[in-house]
Amino acid sequence: MTQTFAQFGFKPFINAALKEIGFKEPTEVQARLIPMILKRRSVVGQSQTGSGKTHTFLLPIFQTIDPELTEVQAVITTPSRELAYQIYDAAKQIAKHSEKEILVHNYVGGTDKQRQIEKLEHRQPQIVIGTPGRVLDLMKSQALDVHNASVLVVDEADMTLDLGFLKETDAIASAMPKELQMMVFSATIPDKLKPFLRKYMTDPIVEVVENKNVISPTIDNWLISTKGRDRNQLIYQLLTMGQPYLALVFANTKERVDDLTRYLRSQGLRVAKIHGGIPPRERKRTMREIQNMEYQFVVATDLAARGIDIEGVSQVINDDIPEDLEFFIHRVGRTGRNGMEGTAITLYAPSEDKMIAELENLGISFEEKKLSNGELVASYDRNRRFKRRTRSNKLDPKIVGMVKKEKKKRKPGYKNKIKRAIKRDEQQKRKLARRQEMRNARRGNR
Repeated sequence: MTQTFAQFGFKPFINAALKEIGFKEPTEVQARLIPMILKRRSVVGQSQTGSGKTHTFLLPIFQTIDPELTEVQAVITTPSRELAYQIYDAAKQIAKHSEKEILVHNYVGGTDKQRQIEKLEHRQPQIVIGTPGRVLDLMKSQALDVHNASVLVVDEADMTLDLGFLKETDAIASAMPKELQMMVFSATIPDKLKPFLRKYMTDPIVEVVENKNVISPTIDNWLISTKGRDRNQLIYQLLTMGQPYLALVFANTKERVDDLTRYLRSQGLRVAKIHGGIPPRERKRTMREIQNMEYQFVVATDLAARGIDIEGVSQVINDDIPEDLEFFIHRVGRTGRNGMEGTAITLYAPSEDKMIAELENLGISFEEKKLSNGELVASYDRNRRFKRRTRSNKLDPKIVGMVKKEKKKRKPGYKNKIKRAIKRDEQQKRKLARRQEMRNARRGNR
């Protein structure tokens, strides 16, 4: 039986908001957790990016908000400014349908704190969204009053831990009522996060939503070797071969984003760049311009993979493989969303074979491609050398013959003779393999 949002009994203005954005059926995490949240239960939702976590907590919050009560009723923390803006935009989209005003405010670092304090003196918002550092800062300034708020959402909890914001989040939670409904959402639940959860959550509902596919089946996931090729030029060719609606290129470092952006702009492309070294105001303006489709190409660090949700990404290119392989899933998950088709292209050097193999062990499959005459065509099997080595590891036919002969004729010392022959054969193969590795290394250094 198909589930719909009607089963949750949301207020008319929430249903109007859902209709406007075209949400018809709840995702798995929404279907599992929204009924529990509406019952005022604390929950832990573990699911990957793109699973619908944001509306899983926003919809029940708006259902229970009292517009007549002009005080903070819910606090939502998130570790990055970009994700805070994303949640803020989603909340405003719902709030605008309410007949009675529901005030939603966004508080992140890098914005005018004094102006925020002045506004808070006149009126407290009913819903607070922000980064833990700025929210706590406003609380310490006695401008933001969360003492009566009964709901706390900790979004992207694993990232909150990784970026060192758990102490601030803890301080926010400790200032709120003891009978607190806490909702924690995360792609993973690290052990270091568990003491925090135990401190504030008693018998929470825990739902782990496993992705049926590590990456969406609507994504073409391609792999291209950079051996003997200029990486900048290759990315330029990949971006300009077709007409991507919006292409997102990921690099591991801010320096690489800067370098690649300079190159692509020198080739005449209008390119936006996003990384942590760009001033917050400029980054916010760039994000707004991307959302308004003023750019077709975006180069970013992994900050964008976890922190922002750009609609309509038709192509993702990985300039390199992230050191934390989980980020690969977040990168690729920027395209192929909501059942739409997408293309993900990962560039790799021969030295990164091991990392590709680790991704494959996670259940990610690739199609090998190469650029030929301006087209992407099927390439050789990257594992062919490994398969050939596996075949060559078979015993020498002479030794096989000796083993068979030994079954018929058992002479004294024959077993030892076989063992010595096998050992010599293995030593010879190892010696040849080392020579081949040295030759390959020398070729790679040229």
